[in-house]
Amino acid sequence: MPLQEISPQTAFELVSGLEIHVQLNTNTKIFSADSASFGALPNQNISTVSLALPGALPKLNKEVVAKAIRIGLALNCTINQINHFDRKNYFYADLPKGYQITQDNQPICVNGFLEIELADGSTKKIGINRIHLEEDAGKSIHDQDENYSLVDLNRAGVPLIEIVTEPDIRSSEEASVLLSEIRKLVRHLNVSDGNMEEGSLRCDANISIRPQGDNGFGTRCEVKNLNSMRHVRRAMDFEFGRQVEAISNGERIIQSTLNFDADKGTTSPMRTKEEANDYRYFSDPDLQPIYISDDWLAEIKSLMPPLPNEISKQMVADFGISKADAVLFAEDLDLLNYFNQAQSAVQNKKSLINWLIGPIRAVLNEKGITITDFKLKPSQLAEAINLVDEKKITQQIAIQQLLPAVESTNDANVTDLAQSLNLLISENGDELNSFINEVLNKYPQQVEAYRKGKKGVLGLFVGDVMKLAKGKADAKKINELILEKLK
Repeated sequence: MPLQEISPQTAFELVSGLEIHVQLNTNTKIFSADSASFGALPNQNISTVSLALPGALPKLNKEVVAKAIRIGLALNCTINQINHFDRKNYFYADLPKGYQITQDNQPICVNGFLEIELADGSTKKIGINRIHLEEDAGKSIHDQDENYSLVDLNRAGVPLIEIVTEPDIRSSEEASVLLSEIRKLVRHLNVSDGNMEEGSLRCDANISIRPQGDNGFGTRCEVKNLNSMRHVRRAMDFEFGRQVEAISNGERIIQSTLNFDADKGTTSPMRTKEEANDYRYFSDPDLQPIYISDDWLAEIKSLMPPLPNEISKQMVADFGISKADAVLFAEDLDLLNYFNQAQSAVQNKKSLINWLIGPIRAVLNEKGITITDFKLKPSQLAEAINLVDEKKITQQIAIQQLLPAVESTNDANVTDLAQSLNLLISENGDELNSFINEVLNKYPQQVEAYRKGKKGVLGLFVGDVMKLAKGKADAKKINELILEKLK
């Protein structure tokens, strides 16, 4: 069937691959000792290497290589133990050398994959074609002067890895989930902060379409510099619709590089798409090949932490918690470390988990802090949880009074502090009976209603007794005592 006869979007499928640029969180740049930090004044983090002055030679930052290997291992890649750098030749005002140092035919990592889980619970394996090392360019600024463009070279030479997927993506959902999983991984491995707002993580999306059931590839267009999950979805959905409409109208897709307008949600051409030969790649003569020894590779592998998916599966298996709760720990290493430190001192590990994702999380959110800023030591929280589980203190009093008191003291013994503050549950049965009698005498009509079958008033009685006991009583025990009296 001729392409122009296929008009509904359902007759076509999206074919896409992503080029994900990850700025590595090293202290210095990839080929110089310049600071790689974000936020400095324009052109502060520069040197003869960044400026490409005559005679200035690059020197490779070893930590860049180690971080690239870590993410390569996490993405199930083969590590090329001998690889080298190339020059990619093109002129930009914010790239002083007139070429970019990158990797072409011998990247550091190849042939990997990442399995993602979609909203409907299905999984999809996305192939990773390659991961290569390169340097970032500077930044051109065109809106601060009527007559001139300004250039900030702070970012020139900042280390990047580019993760290039296979064209396995078939929906904008798959693309955004993949990008989200990559961001989790780079943060988890301390490879990058993954901050899309600051440009630490950004991606280009190669998009084409083909008739459903066709195994060939259409003409692709590349949407550049997408810096949020939402923009990835919107750009891919718009570009898919644009290409379907063009083909359905008998038009030809022209291979090009596109810009995405976030305000309008549309794409527009920037330039015709370059081919590899336009860049005139050749090996960089100023840099030695990278040799990754068996010993160094084995050392990096041995230091790899468990990955988020492994952590969540293990926590579900070990503690019987939901996958959603397990993911909270898998994606927050600081929370996981706190849990690991506290679990040896707590009697019920499930209680510890419930506290951390419930009341403690609420306290942290209220204060606007993370678990690393929480003043309670893991052992102190464990002791407080034990008191609650042993019914020596109510959870409400522990959260509202005991924990703040512990935070305000140094190295306090939690049990001793609860005792000195008179927060422990009263074991005085006579006192409780007195409170219960007082409450039941206060509500004679409700007592009569209960005896006629209106069981809902029981909560009223328990609540009032708890108030008289100032919270220092076991609600379950109060409930039992009231029921005995009402018989």
